[in-house]
Amino acid sequence: MTTAQDPDVGTNSVHTYRLSPNGFFSLEVQTRSDASKFAELVLERVPERSGTAHILVTVLDANDNVPVFDQPSYGVSLPEDAPAGTLVIQLNATDLDEGPNGEIEYSFSGHAPPRVRELFHVEPQSGQVLLKGPLDYERASLHELYVQAKDRGPSAVAVHCRVLVHLLDVNDNAPEVTLTSVSTPVLEDAPPGTVIAVISVLDRDSGDNGRVSCEVSPDVPFELRSSFRNYYTLVTTQALDREVVPEYNVSITARDMGSPALLTLSTLTVPVSDVNDNAPRFLQPSYSVYVMENNAPGASICSVSALDPDCQQNAYLSYSIADGHIHGMPVGTYVSINSDSGHMYALRSLDYEQIRSFQIQVQAQDAGFPPLSANVTVHIFVLDQNDNAPVIVSPMPSNGSVATELVPRSAGPGYLVGTVSAVDADTGLNSRLSYQLLQATDFTLFSVAPDTGELRTLRSFLEQDATRQRLVVQVRDGGQPALSATVSLLLSVVETMPQSLSDFSEFSLPPEDSSSSPLTVYLLVSLGSISFTFLLAILILTAIRCRGERRSCRGDGSQPPAGTTAATCLDVPGGGPPGYCYKVCLGPESAQSDFMFLKPCSPPWNNEKDSGKQSRPGQY
Repeated sequence: MTTAQDPDVGTNSVHTYRLSPNGFFSLEVQTRSDASKFAELVLERVPERSGTAHILVTVLDANDNVPVFDQPSYGVSLPEDAPAGTLVIQLNATDLDEGPNGEIEYSFSGHAPPRVRELFHVEPQSGQVLLKGPLDYERASLHELYVQAKDRGPSAVAVHCRVLVHLLDVNDNAPEVTLTSVSTPVLEDAPPGTVIAVISVLDRDSGDNGRVSCEVSPDVPFELRSSFRNYYTLVTTQALDREVVPEYNVSITARDMGSPALLTLSTLTVPVSDVNDNAPRFLQPSYSVYVMENNAPGASICSVSALDPDCQQNAYLSYSIADGHIHGMPVGTYVSINSDSGHMYALRSLDYEQIRSFQIQVQAQDAGFPPLSANVTVHIFVLDQNDNAPVIVSPMPSNGSVATELVPRSAGPGYLVGTVSAVDADTGLNSRLSYQLLQATDFTLFSVAPDTGELRTLRSFLEQDATRQRLVVQVRDGGQPALSATVSLLLSVVETMPQSLSDFSEFSLPPEDSSSSPLTVYLLVSLGSISFTFLLAILILTAIRCRGERRSCRGDGSQPPAGTTAATCLDVPGGGPPGYCYKVCLGPESAQSDFMFLKPCSPPWNNEKDSGKQSRPGQY
């Protein structure tokens, strides 16, 4: 009978079959392995017939025997990777009838599931069950086949047998890796043991073929920890550093225990997020900047640069100048810095004669939280420019008059008339002075030493030589372009020298050349007294200021040799640089004289202490 179909399940599906009462047929209900039921109609007895006659009967074969299988149920095992056409089983049924009544045809029963018909095929003549489609142990490990055998006679009755096909598992499924929970990116300061991801693995094979182990590559700071079967957590094993490795590609290998083993390789990208753990670092440990004096205010003088290996806002740097003072003035009045680029600008015109060097602290700070910073020292050295003309120190004209000196007529060649001394506030070549005789009443009578400024006679005086000789001496420095200063001298040739007379002292003209008016004499006396008083006051004030610097003004602190004058500190009137110490050294018997420019009498700048130990600026 055809199997009844009910799409419902459980008690709502086909439960039983019933046959109306009769004396000839009965109903057999059978149950499959999946609990489904089907019915077979069985003939119990043939209806009785009766009659009487003498008949010669020739017995012909009737299809009164049904085919019979060797056994009602068969079992067979088959690997799941068996190819199509594989013989599953050879069925055999017999029929006692003859002719067509005994010829048997095999086929699936009418209630065979469609899946069975897709996978298997029954040869009608031979009874062979062949594999038709691919098997999959993971989808179904057992297949139940119902095959019927029916002869070709009239009123043929089909008989059935059951074939159970057990599939053997083959390691044909690689493990499957699933990331069920991923926590990325990970902070670079995450402690060891931080969970990065939860991983599950699955192998649809069975037995050893479905037993899986997982591992990660050994060159990454991560490991797998198994918490439950087929579940793993990926955790860190050590501290991370984004500046060294910004991103990790973690290879996860899942391998089963089959033979041969199958494996699955899965890659998890773990980016490392930045933490502000690196302070800025300047490209140089310190900077030395050389700026020419008289620079234009606002001009760029240098640029500092720092790097921060962090990223994003942790690497954004801003530059600033640390608070401080330069000679009592805030450092911000001298230089400024661009907070973004690090370019530094001079805010004022620098003067080498006032400040020769100074240093500032530049800070680079990132925008992280908390912010980190670094400092660097910038040494700024002011370069000298030839912007100071020489200043005549000796002789010093007073009240616009020329310097005068007496020369004995008996002086022979080489007689030292005096020394022209000058100073230059510049340094180096800019302060190297040379002297020359620019104008003279008689160039054959006097000469000036180019290096020392000594004024000496070239020959003896003759009767026809003028008694008054006017000279103009020029002092020129070695700068480019050179600057110079001149001094006018009036030399009077006398027969006898006074008892005490300093070089280039101011005095009144000889009686024969001056006015004999008493008023003129009074004026000259008054002018001399006022000049002397003024000069004396300057010397006293300068001596007080230079008292603390006497030793330094005398050189290395040793006593001056006999026959020389000590150092004298004075302010030069008439526009010279104030507060400098000068030293005029006269050799024995006035054989030579030398002028030395020592140093300012005021306390030295802090940044010149070190340089003062190496050389004496302006000393000749």
